[in-house]
Amino acid sequence: MSKYDTICAVSTAQGTGAIAVIRLSGKESFPTVLHIFKRKGELMDIKDVEPYKAYYGEIFDPIPDDKPLIDEVLVTFFKAPHSYTGEDSVEISCHGSEYVQQKVLELLVVRGCRLAEPGEFSKRAYINGKLDLAQAEAVADLIASQNAAEHQIAVNQLKGGFSGELQELRSQLVDLTSLLELELDFSEEDVEFADRSKLYELLDKALKHIGKLTDSFHMGNAIKNGIPVAIVGETNTGKSTLLNAILGEDRAIVSDIDGTTRDTIEETFTIDGLTYRFIDTAGIRQTSETIEKIGIERTFKKISEADIVIALLDGTKPLKQIFKAWSNIVSHVNVLTQELLVYVNKKDAMDAGTMFSLNDDFIDYMKSDYEKNIEKHGGYMTDEYCYSITGMDLYDILSILTFSYISAKNPEDVDDLKSNIRRKTNTPKIDGNTVLVTNIRHFEALTHAKESLEAVRKGMDDKLSADLLAEDLRQALYHIGSITGEVTSRDVLNNIFGRFCIGK
Repeated sequence: MSKYDTICAVSTAQGTGAIAVIRLSGKESFPTVLHIFKRKGELMDIKDVEPYKAYYGEIFDPIPDDKPLIDEVLVTFFKAPHSYTGEDSVEISCHGSEYVQQKVLELLVVRGCRLAEPGEFSKRAYINGKLDLAQAEAVADLIASQNAAEHQIAVNQLKGGFSGELQELRSQLVDLTSLLELELDFSEEDVEFADRSKLYELLDKALKHIGKLTDSFHMGNAIKNGIPVAIVGETNTGKSTLLNAILGEDRAIVSDIDGTTRDTIEETFTIDGLTYRFIDTAGIRQTSETIEKIGIERTFKKISEADIVIALLDGTKPLKQIFKAWSNIVSHVNVLTQELLVYVNKKDAMDAGTMFSLNDDFIDYMKSDYEKNIEKHGGYMTDEYCYSITGMDLYDILSILTFSYISAKNPEDVDDLKSNIRRKTNTPKIDGNTVLVTNIRHFEALTHAKESLEAVRKGMDDKLSADLLAEDLRQALYHIGSITGEVTSRDVLNNIFGRFCIGK
């Protein structure tokens, strides 16, 4: 296969629809289409084609004597370099019949076109300088976007916001690398061209910049794949009922039998333009059943991975049991990095007096129990543990504890919970200037670039020679350039564009 081939593919979704778009790119695009297209019953000459204008006409099969009509179409011609790929390109809008689509492709292939590989149109746009590699990857993200935030981030990257930041950083590092390498040419004269104080200043600025980008990956990745929300609690607290109520469908099995949910169930749901990945977990309890024990271990793992933890307590249980359930959950939550929402479920089965006094009674009970002997709770709530993850001892944590009451069967309560989740989501305002790292390849490259710059700084502190400093700077430049495609390999390109849909 050659980059000089003329390629073709259906660019709209597979299946039958009202219309379909068939795309061509390559130097033979115009003559290939004109050979099977009639306008007002007549063939067009290539000199009569006006680019960026849609022509109404017919696609026909020129081989049989009767020249049968295939479909009535609109054909638009794009002249290089002012096209998506930077090459001569044509788009044929036909009816969405699968037979029509395949027949048109067949006619194009007979005329010498080759069926495009996945992502080959975007790959050609990258090769021809219409997009850098980060922008090309943003095309795939834009196609796959499922919510407003994800869409905005992809649009910003496609417009070159992320690439612009990297280019500015790369330009500064190129200047510094050039100065250091110039010193090498005059090393025998012991000349130092680079101002070390300015180099320190730039390195600190670059490290801060890269650190900001790498730190944004956690949120960017969560927005792209769904912000993880773990629903945890003892058996039969209503976790599966709550998940079904949030989703508006019966996704999880609901039963009065303890231990019904033995594995995690994950589903996504969009709230105010953000996608959340809700995780229903196995109920926490003491059990000897092997499969259920594995499910409970996974529950604790999901707690540690979640951005938001919903601790669901059963309001119909005795106070002591509610306390034990709460302590089992909170001991696995890092309140510095995770949001903990405590909900008492089944309020429809609780009397008003119990609801009114439960919060104060619960806090008093825990304080009293803590002061007697916190170790009775299996070490879950030791001062050392609490302080290590929160900077507060258990007594301080208890003093700020608050509950919300809910009935998972009440739509209004569930809507309030959704609103609370959105309020607790620590996301930046996503607008036209927001740059977040959402791609693991970009994150890894930035991490390596950061390590190289940290090596430069340490080398300067240790008074290393300019040649060693320049080598680390070159490594940082390499990793930054690998994001935009200024340096790359065929394997990397094939891996990236192979994930695109055919026709894009």
